[in-house]
Amino acid sequence: MNKIIQSLVKQVVQIEVSGKKIITGTLIDLGSDMIVLFTGKEFVYIPLNHVQSFKVDSDIEDEIEDPTEFPSFTTEDDKGNLSFGEVLTQAKDKFVEIYVTGGQSLHGCITSVMNNYFVFQSPIYKTMYITIEHLKWLIPYTKNEKPYGMDNHCVLLQKADKLLASNFAAHVESLKSELVVFNMGGDKSHIGKINNVDANIVEIQTARATSNYLNLDHIKTVHQV
Repeated sequence: MNKIIQSLVKQVVQIEVSGKKIITGTLIDLGSDMIVLFTGKEFVYIPLNHVQSFKVDSDIEDEIEDPTEFPSFTTEDDKGNLSFGEVLTQAKDKFVEIYVTGGQSLHGCITSVMNNYFVFQSPIYKTMYITIEHLKWLIPYTKNEKPYGMDNHCVLLQKADKLLASNFAAHVESLKSELVVFNMGGDKSHIGKINNVDANIVEIQTARATSNYLNLDHIKTVHQV
């Protein structure tokens, strides 16, 4: 456990997360590979590998209220050392907000956690496959809160899914010949049909039958259309 970060527990900090996103809140806890902030309204779970920098923000210390309840996800081992992988597992079938890429968060629920990716059911984007490495933060919904005012329980968002591969590369390869959207369609070259996957390179054919070649390491999300 990082002693520098540990010394800042209960202090208000400003954190720059990958993608030049700033989150300010009280540092509640830290685990082996993540930290937990309380913004005054919600708990934010942030993997350490996406923390670019942080500083104490004493100017707004009095503006952030203390939490009135415990964080949604807690450690299950004797050492009290929560990992981000455990957070994802505990978040299964619960409504959450996550941030991966682009200018917007995703709302929905995690339904499966594999070796290096997870399945996310979004009321807007439907079934999404998201790499754990690119997940910037996770915010649990409160007990009675539901995205978009939906009445349905999280599991009702699910559809009959194909057999999941153990890792993300293999799953993308299983989508060969399917129409997909990579990285939420932030670039038109990320929308099309998967023609081939080989040695970490994905060939995708766009609407005008142009082939683009993408590095699998930079594919953060994928969903079928």
